[in-house]
Amino acid sequence: DHVYRVIEITGSSQKSIVDAIQAAVTRAAKTLRNLRWFEVIQARGQIENGKVAYYQAVLKLGFTVEE
Repeated sequence: DHVYRVIEITGSSQKSIVDAIQAAVTRAAKTLRNLRWFEVIQARGQIENGKVAYYQAVLKLGFTVEE
């Protein structure tokens, strides 16, 4: 039996959506313990001069609650 706390976080990258996801997880791992899963709930980006300038990924992160 597990109990999870869920937070929402947004990562961004100039390279790719995958890098945006990794940026969010890497940053969250610096301050949260027991990260277990993520769910991409939104993918979006910014366009400049007809090209993709930034990718953004909004994630739900789940981590176990310590007793």
